[in-house]
Amino acid sequence: MKVAAVVGCAALVLSLSGTAAQAGPRDVARQTLGANDGWGAYGTGTSGGAAADAAHVYTVTTWEQFKAALKDGGSAPRIIKVKGMIDAVSQGCEAFEAEGYDFQKYLAAYDPAVWGHDKPVSGEQEELRAASAAQQDKAIKANVPANTTIIGVGKNSGILGGSLQIKGVDNVIVRNLTIEAPVDCFPQWDPTDDNKTGAWNSEYDGVVVYGSTHVWVDHNTLTDGRYPDSSLPSYFGKTYQQHDGLLDVVRGSDHVTVSWNSFKDHDKTMLIGNSDSATADDTGKLKVTLHHNRFEGIVERAPRVRFGQVDSYNNHFVVTKGQKWGYVYGIGKESRLVAEHNAFTLAQGVSPAKILKKWNEAPVTAGGNHVNGKAVDLIAVHNAEIPGETLQSGAGWTPTLRAGVDPAKAVPGIVGARAGAGRVC
Repeated sequence: MKVAAVVGCAALVLSLSGTAAQAGPRDVARQTLGANDGWGAYGTGTSGGAAADAAHVYTVTTWEQFKAALKDGGSAPRIIKVKGMIDAVSQGCEAFEAEGYDFQKYLAAYDPAVWGHDKPVSGEQEELRAASAAQQDKAIKANVPANTTIIGVGKNSGILGGSLQIKGVDNVIVRNLTIEAPVDCFPQWDPTDDNKTGAWNSEYDGVVVYGSTHVWVDHNTLTDGRYPDSSLPSYFGKTYQQHDGLLDVVRGSDHVTVSWNSFKDHDKTMLIGNSDSATADDTGKLKVTLHHNRFEGIVERAPRVRFGQVDSYNNHFVVTKGQKWGYVYGIGKESRLVAEHNAFTLAQGVSPAKILKKWNEAPVTAGGNHVNGKAVDLIAVHNAEIPGETLQSGAGWTPTLRAGVDPAKAVPGIVGARAGAGRVC
C-alpha cells in the first residue's frame, strides 16, 4: 500500500494518469487544479489562493482563528492552513440553547399523542428551539471568500462540526482536511412529514457550494466521525436525525471538480441540485466532475443529480455486509449523468440493479463499470430487475475534461492508496 501511494505521488508530480494537481510549486498550499482536470478546469480554471502574498497566508489552530482569517484581507487571494483538528462546537450544544428551551418540554408538547400529525409544530418550545438553532447556525457556518485555498497541514488536520459555506463566489480550493459532519443540536420535529408519520429534520452540510464557480474539493475525508447515525436515539418512533449532507453543490453552482476524497459512514451524502423547482437557477449549470473518490458506508446520494452535466469516473463504491443501503446514483430532473469506469464492491446478496435509482425521466451514460471485478452494464441490469423504473441510455454529451482515465479493474487499488486526507503530495 505504501509503495502504491508513493507511485501515485510520483504520477501526480509528473502529470501522468490520474493527475489531481498541476505540476509546479512544491508548496502544496499553492498548487492549482491541473489543466483538463474536470469541470473545475473549464475556462479560467481553479487556482484558489495560489497568488497570495505572505501577509495573506494564515496558519490557524482554532475555529475562531479560522473564521477571522476568512474575513481578513478583503478580496485579496489567501491561503489558510488548518493545523490540527479545530472544533466549531467545542463548548457543546448547551452553549447555543436559548433561555427557557427544554428538550423534555419540547417532546411533551409535540408528542403525536398530544399534537397529532395534521399541522406543523408551533408555540413556545418550537420558538425557543428555532432561536437555539439560529445561534448554532451563526456559530458553525464559515463563509469562504473568493480566491481562497483552505488546506490541512500534514495528516491529521481538519474541522469538527463546522460547515464551510462556499456561497456566491469564484475560485476556491479545499484540500487535505478531515471534515466531521456538523451535528444539528436542535432538529425540528415535523409531524406532517413521511406520509404523516412524522420525521426529525436537520440542517447543516459539511461543505456547501451554493451559487459558486470554479471550486476544487480534493483529498479530503468527509465522515460522520464520532457521531454515526447508529449512535442517534429515537423519539416518537423516528430516528433523531442530526445530520444532513457531506458535500452539496446547489443553486446555480458550476465548474466544480471533486477528486481523491474519502466519503465515509453517512446517509444522504451529496446533492448536485437540491430542488426540482430550481429550474431558473440550475438549467445549463451544475457541471461537476467526480473522479478517484472512495465511498464506503454510504446509504444514498453519491450523488443524486438534478439538471447538471455530471461526469463521474474512476470512483470506488463499497457496500459492506449488513449496512443500510439505498442506491449510489440518483437520476433526477433533467440530469445528464455520465458514470464510466467506476468500481463497485458489493457485499454478497447486494444487487447491482440498485446502483442506479430513477427519480425522474432523464438519460444516463454508464459504460465500462465493474462490479466485484467484473464488467457490468448497470443500465441493463437495472432495467431488467426494476422494469417499473426503466432508464434511458445516452446522456447526450461526451466528457472531454479528464486528467486521465484508469481501468475500472485497477480503481480499487489506486483509489484505496491515495484518496482521502493526509495523502496530498
